[in-house]
Formats: sequence, C-alpha cells, structure tokens
Amino acid sequence: MRGQWSLLLGPARLCLRLLLLLGYRRRCPPLLRGLVQRWRYGKVCLRSLLYNSFGGSDTAVDAAFEPIYWLVDNVIRWCGVVFVVLVIVLTSSIVAIAYLCVLPLILQTYSVPRLCWHFFYSHWNLILIVFHYYQAITTPPGYPPQGRNDMTTVSICKKCINPKPARTHHCSICNRWVSGNPSHAWLNNCVGHYNHRYFFSFCFFMTLGCVYCSYGSWDLFREAYAAIEKMKQLDKNKLQAVANQTYHQTPPPTFSFRERVTHKSLVYLWFLCSSVALALGALTIWHAVLISRGETSIERHINKKERQRLQAKGRVFRNHYNYGCLDNWKVFLGVDTGRHWLTRVLLPSSHLPHGNGMSWDPPPWVTAHSASVMAV
Repeated sequence: MRGQWSLLLGPARLCLRLLLLLGYRRRCPPLLRGLVQRWRYGKVCLRSLLYNSFGGSDTAVDAAFEPIYWLVDNVIRWCGVVFVVLVIVLTSSIVAIAYLCVLPLILQTYSVPRLCWHFFYSHWNLILIVFHYYQAITTPPGYPPQGRNDMTTVSICKKCINPKPARTHHCSICNRWVSGNPSHAWLNNCVGHYNHRYFFSFCFFMTLGCVYCSYGSWDLFREAYAAIEKMKQLDKNKLQAVANQTYHQTPPPTFSFRERVTHKSLVYLWFLCSSVALALGALTIWHAVLISRGETSIERHINKKERQRLQAKGRVFRNHYNYGCLDNWKVFLGVDTGRHWLTRVLLPSSHLPHGNGMSWDPPPWVTAHSASVMAV
C-alpha cells in the first residue's frame, strides 16, 4: 500500500517542482506565475507566524501544556495549605503515640543508659524538625525587585517579559520573582535563597526521625501486628459462638480497649514512618545531589542542555556556581569555621546565608574560580 502511494505522489511532486522552477525562471503563463507567487507568499506568512529565535520543541511543548500549568498552579495554591496541615497533624500524631504508647513500654524494658540515649536523641531530632519547618514556612525566600535597570540580568522572564537576574525564577503562585527555585506546594511558601537551608534541613532531620522510629519500633510492630491478627481471630470465634448459642462454654479472653488502641497505634506509627522515610528520603537525596553540584532543579535542566550543545562543538561547560562538593556544602549551610558545624548545623540556628539573592559572589574563603558563567 505504501509503494502505491509513493508511485502516485512521486509524479505529483515532480510536477510541482517543475512548475515552481518554471515560475522562478519566468517562462510560464502569467496565471501560473501568479499562483506560484501566492504559494510562496503563503509559505512565508505561515513561517513568520510560527518563527521565534528562541523557539524549538521545548517552546512548543510549553505552549501546548500552558492550560495544564494554569490548572496545576491553581491546585497547588490550595495543596500548600493541605500539605502544611498534614505535616503538622501527622507529626503530632506520631509524637503523641510515642509518648502515650511507646514510652510506657520502653520504661519497663530498657536499661537506664539506653533509655537516656533514646530520650536525648529523640528530643534533639524533634526540636530540629520543628525549628526548621517553622523557619521554612515563615521565612521569605527572597524577592528581587522587578523593573529596576541597575541590576545585572542574564535572561528574559517568559512570564512577565522582564529582564531578570541570575538564578531567579518566576513563581506562578506568588506571581513574582524568587531567588532560587520556587517550590510552593511543599511549604505553602516558595523555597528560595533565604529558606532553602531550612527546607533541606527539615527534610533531612525528618527522614532521620522516621528511620529512627521505624527501626526502633520494629519489634513492637511485629508484636502489635501479631496481636491484631489474634484479636481478629478471637472476634471471629466469638461471632461463631454467638451464632451457635454455645453460652455454656467459657468465653475466650478479650483485649481491653486500651490494648487494642495501643496495638493499632504501633502499626500505624511503623507504616507511616517507613513510608515517609522512603519518599522524603528520595527527595532529600535529590536535593543533596543538586547542592553538591551547585545547581537548582531548574538549572540542572538548563545546564544539561548547554553541556550537550557545547560538547557537540568540542567545548567544555563550566558551572560558575560550582565551587567543589565540600565548598558547595559550606556555602549552602553557612559554615565559615569548624565550630559552625556544631552551632549552625547540629543545633538550631537562624543565621543568614551568603549573598543577598541577587549577587552570587563566593565567600572570601572559597577558592576563586575563573571559569565563565556559561562555558570556556
């Protein structure tokens, strides 16, 4: 079938090319010449409507998905509030179960040194989780001023069509520029220059806390799960006894209401902490990789395309904001001296990050890099 179409379209294409050639050499009748000129004019008009020096497949995809982006932005506007409420409610429920159900059990079984270690670590981890989450949702991410002409700009914002500084992105929810990578859904607040450290620290310490709870309650979870299965079997036997009216038999022992609630709460704690540890752990690892490379999630895609483009030309791409893995972490965490690893990382600290969100010069102790912002 395809061969038949090729036989039919081949002569048609040949005739069309001959007509265009004749029209170009002005050896055809005026009517045919006019049709050829109109055809060429129509092609030029069509190309002018679709032409864009910044266009490409990505631009076409962005234009096609613009209605979906609008819908997602409006949904995320409400998802941010839902996520914040869920984090507060679920974390509070885990803390309540730990105090009401787990603590009485470990007081009866753990030795004093082991009990002191768990008491210290669990409360230290909880304080860091609460501190960093509160700071992340209440600290403004940093909003560069729009419409100023005295700032060094590197690109044009496709949403507001204004020159924007480096490492600045337009948040569709806030409808303004944010220094960093806007991620409004997680905190009901953008993740930017001034609260990125709080957000990552919250993810990291929350993951540690969930791993600690799921690993430490594994034995309690197995016992509680076995008890729940036993409760189901006892309830089934009780129903059979009632159906057979065998009241002369001794009724099977039953679990009290407190025991039932305790067992179900321990199962709930283990499943929730394990699920959050896997999901939030993956997000934390992803952000750790980006921090090690000195990139944001949006910059990763831009740098990847630029690296491929320059590689095809035999050139090497250099990220101007990558100071090396260790120095990247020091800049991100605000660690200037050795004691800052304790006072600014392992203890709650509200110190400001380096820079102001518009200029990204490295701190004095970072080795100067002479690489260009784009490539060498």
